[in-house]
Parts: sequence; C-alpha cells; structure tokens
Amino acid sequence: MHSSGTHLFPTMDRVIFGRPMATTIAKEAERLDRKRVFLVVSRTLNTKTDEIAKLRTALGERCAGVFDGIPQHTSREVVAEATRLALDAQADLLVAVGGGSVIDAAKIMSVCMEHRITDPGLEQLDAFETKPGPDGRPIRAEFRGPSVRMIAVPSTLSGGEYNAGCLVTDTRRKLKQTFFHPLMMPLAIVLDPALALHAPETLWIGSGTRAMDHAIEALSSQSGSPLVDAAVLRGIELMVSALPRSKADPQDIEARRDCQIASWLCSYGLQARVPMGASHAIGHVLGGTCDVPHYLCTPVMMPGILEFNAPAAGPAQQALSKALGRPGVPAATAFREFAASLGLPTSLEAVGVGEDQFALIAKNTMKEFFIYSNPRTVRKPEEVMEILKLAAH
Repeated sequence: MHSSGTHLFPTMDRVIFGRPMATTIAKEAERLDRKRVFLVVSRTLNTKTDEIAKLRTALGERCAGVFDGIPQHTSREVVAEATRLALDAQADLLVAVGGGSVIDAAKIMSVCMEHRITDPGLEQLDAFETKPGPDGRPIRAEFRGPSVRMIAVPSTLSGGEYNAGCLVTDTRRKLKQTFFHPLMMPLAIVLDPALALHAPETLWIGSGTRAMDHAIEALSSQSGSPLVDAAVLRGIELMVSALPRSKADPQDIEARRDCQIASWLCSYGLQARVPMGASHAIGHVLGGTCDVPHYLCTPVMMPGILEFNAPAAGPAQQALSKALGRPGVPAATAFREFAASLGLPTSLEAVGVGEDQFALIAKNTMKEFFIYSNPRTVRKPEEVMEILKLAAH
C-alpha cells in the first residue's frame, strides 16, 4: 500500500510484558537510579485493590508519594494539584498506573514540573498546545522537554501510552487540548496481565476497541509504512480473538495478556507518529464537549467513519475486513457487528448525543488537527456533520 515514505521510531526505552508490576517497577527505578518515585494512580486500584500497596512496598524508601485523584478526561485543575505534590516531593521519576486519563496526567505533569506551572488553571499551558496550522497540519509548540520522565503501567487497552502526546481538558471551555514533546513518551511501559483483571468489563472491552481505532486510523493513513501496516493488522486479528475470550471469562489471565499484546501491536502507528484521522478528532470533542467516555467513542463513531472514508481507503478497508474475520464484507458493517457482539453501543443516540448537538461538535472538531489528516478530505464543518449523521442511529 505504501510505495515510499518515512518510518519514525519512538523515544522509548522498552516494553516489559507478562510480568508483575510491583517488582518490575522497583527494578526499573533501581536500573534508572531514581530515588524519589511519585505514583499517579487510579483511585479504584488504590482503594479497592492491594496493587498500589504492593507497589509502594516494593519501592520502599524510593516511594515519594501517591496521588489518586485524576478524573476522566484529565482536567487541568487536578493536574495542577498533582504537579504541586510531585514538586513538593522532589520527584525524580513519575509512574502512572491506570487508564488513559491517569497516563495522560503523568505526561503533562512532567512538562508542568519542568516549567513550574502550578496555578489551578494551568494558564501557561496554552502556549504549549499543538494546534492545526492554516493548511491543517499540526503546529507543535517548541519548548524544553521534561527532565523528570515517566513509566506507564496501563490497566486498560486504549494504547495512548505508546505515544509522546497527551490530552488535557480545559473544563472552563469544555475543550480537550493536545500537547506533544518527544520526551513525554514513557521511558518504559509495563504490561501486567494480573493488574488488568481489575478493569471493569465495559471499560476493558471498550478500551480494546479504542486500541483498534489506533490501528484502523494508522492503516488508513497515507503516511503509514509497511511495518506499521503489518503490526496493526496483526494487532486487530489478535484483538478480535482475545477480546471476546476475555469478555466470556473475565478471570482468564491469558486472554488479558493477549489483549495487552494486541493493544501494543494496534498502537504501533502511534509509536511511529502516523497521523490519526476523523475518529480521533471527533472522539476528542465527544469527550471534552459531550462527556462521552473515551472508551465508548470508537464503537459509536467508527462504523460511520469507515462508511464515510470508504471511497478514499478501499484497499485499507479490504485488509481491515479480512483482519476482522469478515473478508468481502464492508468494513463499516464488520466493525459495527463486532462492537455490537461485545455489547457496546454503536450509535451517538445510544450514548445520549442528539442531532441538536451536531453543529457544536462539528465546529469544535475543526479545531482538532487530526481532522485534516483524515484519508477522505474534511475541510468544513458540514463534512463533519455528514459523518455525524452516519453515526447518529
């Protein structure tokens, strides 16, 4: 599919898979010679399980503090609070344990710590935002990268840990903003299938489709590479096999492990900085503007987006249908039926987003630079409205 191009490699040291979190993080802290490890963790994992207690014990005197107050969609106000605590603790390593919001929080905390941005509204962050330029291409702000790096331990499958960007919500404007620096990439990612057993079913299953979203948008991109295509197609195949097994038996630790490996493969386009498309652009707005959980945006939007993009992404969608186990079936139909088989919502109506909100969603989507790298050109809010109508019911 790609006759020429450039493949980029991430500023990440390692992925450690199939091993217990606590002892692995302790060994990583020792390897990196970090003495003040600040933990940013899921509140559920901290209060309803013993996983964080085991991690604190394994770190011993290296544990400099724990923060478990990160909300869904990663609000500026709470990031500011966590940053102040990490600075007070003189943290020299951040470890994020939880879902995408927790991991995004640790990424942006590393920047806030470097630049001593701690006011409640994080007003200075606007100057660090990645925005679309006049031609739609992302313009990344230039700034000094963080010297305090992070390790990510995901408890879900979305895969956002595999890139050097993050999303933070300005709750005053109900707007998600994107921030990027190569050194925001985790130094290491630890995949512990036993930790994943604690994820609630809908979050786990929905986040699996979010990982598939990364794969589908990378596969459809004009800026991909043969290596990315091979990895993400294998990731989709493995997720299609493993996710239903995990749903059928939530205690099947091998199914959880396979889902984690599938997420890693599905997210390979993120690692290679392949630009995402309309699903990411609209999904960011659905979360920031309409409060739709991030892990439900893909089953809701992807069928309509695949239908919209079909004229511009024929070969990619044929390969996708095959990876979904439905060769010859339209990719939009194959994906919708797969999501429905998992009990996930497959329309905007099903998550409470009505047509009266479409104009605002379309307007805000045009502020998202990912919309400009969609395989089928989108340059006007009316074209976003067309996608939204395909996803309405």
